Amino acid sequence: MKWEPHITVATVIEDQGRFLFTEELIDGQPRLNQPAGHLEANESLLDAARRETLEETGWEVELTGVTGIYLYTAPSNGVTYQRVCFSARPLRHLPEHPLDEGIIGPKWMTREELVANEASWRSELVLRCVDDYLSTGSFPLEVIRL
Repeated sequence: MKWEPHITVATVIEDQGRFLFTEELIDGQPRLNQPAGHLEANESLLDAARRETLEETGWEVELTGVTGIYLYTAPSNGVTYQRVCFSARPLRHLPEHPLDEGIIGPKWMTREELVANEASWRSELVLRCVDDYLSTGSFPLEVIRL
């Protein structure tokens, strides 16, 4: 089998100490994640992050920086993902915007509420991205070369 990494984007969105997550059904169970998804053909990382956030939460956001780049192999399926995580600020909620299949909806939570719901995380990257954002902030968007 040919090894092939999957490139994904995620977005850490903070507003007054609360973070925007998406709640989604994975194997019939609700899971929490940053708004995240796969990079599509002919799409920039920045456009992918904005698109995925809108598709999974109904929120338009302004990207403000790069929180980190992560390499993660999912223990459930052995697939390796390269995640580029962005920081963003919320601009506008579009509650009538259709959400992706399997998405329950957006959920605003504090870090403490996230920690209390560890059993619901999609992966350990959920807390790691929040903690990296809180501890080191973000790198300028200009580190992403088009």
